[in-house]
Amino acid sequence: MADVEWHIEGKYVEFCSCDHGCPCEAMAPPTYGHCEGIVGMQIDKGHWGDVNMDGVLITSTFFFPRAMHHGKGRMQPILQDHITAEQREAIFAIMSGEGQPVGTMFNIFSVVVDDICEPQFTKIEFEWDVKKRTARIHAPNLVTATAEPIRNPVTDEEVSIRTVLPEGWVFYEAEIGSGTVKSIGDIRIDHSQRHSSLGFFAFNNNGMAYSYEETMKNNSLDKFACCYLEPGFQGARCDANPVTFCHVQIGSRQD
Repeated sequence: MADVEWHIEGKYVEFCSCDHGCPCEAMAPPTYGHCEGIVGMQIDKGHWGDVNMDGVLITSTFFFPRAMHHGKGRMQPILQDHITAEQREAIFAIMSGEGQPVGTMFNIFSVVVDDICEPQFTKIEFEWDVKKRTARIHAPNLVTATAEPIRNPVTDEEVSIRTVLPEGWVFYEAEIGSGTVKSIGDIRIDHSQRHSSLGFFAFNNNGMAYSYEETMKNNSLDKFACCYLEPGFQGARCDANPVTFCHVQIGSRQD
């Protein structure tokens, strides 16, 4: 199946147990020594061979006893119960990392994850607004994760902080939110006011589907600061006043 041509892109959110900013992004150890959380990817446009992947949602809880690159991770996929057998096959083929270049997202996880818990198929509620820095993942009797804006501790005003990764392997830029996660599945998680990232993803057989330069030109978050356009739109345009952001540029991530 490694020779099947595929492409997926859409909305991305992650929640982890690190403090806001996630030191792992800057080549530092996790805030509390371990790494746990949940990732959600809603595919807005995609295919795996002839299988249409539009609208498919991929979520998974995870746990690593140390920094991710040390391995020994656990993961539990949580998928929608209404997707077709072909779409399930596509998701697991993509997540396996088989045939994908070394150093790309799913290839990396195939190396650092030792234990894949029994996949769960259920109803999943997914909400995402990168402009407002809010998100929500809810799978009944399994996990609930919510993100909200970080607030200034003195004024209580919402603060926009952004991660920029020119050599990123998951995303190139993301808005940082304050996340809360409660999981009672095989991987139990319970934390609040920890790190969350909201951005766009685009992957294919070769890893990141677009270069950093292509993304910044056509689909950067700045183009979505005052209006929302679907991922993949080439040449976003908006006439409203731009929003001022705090940029945190920290280089590439190489967990």
